[in-house]
Amino acid sequence: MVIKDLFNFYINSSIHVALAVVSFAIITMLDFNLPINLSICIFIFLGSITGYNIVKYAGIAGLHHLSLTKNLRLIQIFSLIVFICLLVVIFRLPLNAIIFSGVMGLLTLLYVLPFFGGGRNLRGLTGVKIYVIAFVWAGVTVLLPLINNMELLQWDIAITLLQRFMFVIALTLPFEIRDLKFDMAKLNTVPQIFGVGKTKLLGVLILCLVLLMEFLKAQPNVYRVVSLIIITGLLSSLIIRARIRQPKYYSSFWVESVPIIWCFLLVCLKFIA
Repeated sequence: MVIKDLFNFYINSSIHVALAVVSFAIITMLDFNLPINLSICIFIFLGSITGYNIVKYAGIAGLHHLSLTKNLRLIQIFSLIVFICLLVVIFRLPLNAIIFSGVMGLLTLLYVLPFFGGGRNLRGLTGVKIYVIAFVWAGVTVLLPLINNMELLQWDIAITLLQRFMFVIALTLPFEIRDLKFDMAKLNTVPQIFGVGKTKLLGVLILCLVLLMEFLKAQPNVYRVVSLIIITGLLSSLIIRARIRQPKYYSSFWVESVPIIWCFLLVCLKFIA
């Protein structure tokens, strides 16, 4: 029971998804032969927990503040501690990284705040939900690790950014399939538009394009290609097996583990070589 409670807290407090985001950032650093920047990794980890918990629990906390369950209160306290740590870490970053992070943070807030007409937020705008998530993930995990180390206007960086954007879209599709029974029809999510079967086909095609784009880079790398082949195959399999009625942790643990596995695989390949 204790192990199960700890695992539920690990998933529900967004620690797992934060590790996935950090893994993407480390992959970027490895791809461009940069040393692992611990400050950036810690910042992304803390920022991801803060952002995701705001998105997931802000509305619940506002409506049911006095009747929060014990677990939600624990997550709320945990999130506050993480946010305080984030404020400490952010001052270790250069100014341009802070500004860029602020823009990404604003997009995250607009995802939940009723900023648009009719009291809507980015999450409620028709057809944009998945693209906002992919844009923020791509920006944070590709541009932020490179912003102080390289000139960003480079062909390989542009290709990597587009690949990451497309990969995250594919990564999100099992969640979109799972949420089909909950999402309002007006959201026009990918499964609502195309149906479950065509959504799976679209996900596999996107991953094929991600893999093919690797060969467009000016400096191809055997470790990147091998790891990408394995990971696109793994994620394709998870997308094909996705169902509306999924096991509880199919998407929230197994699908979100893909970036972590990819990072571990890339590290191993580089170490072996």
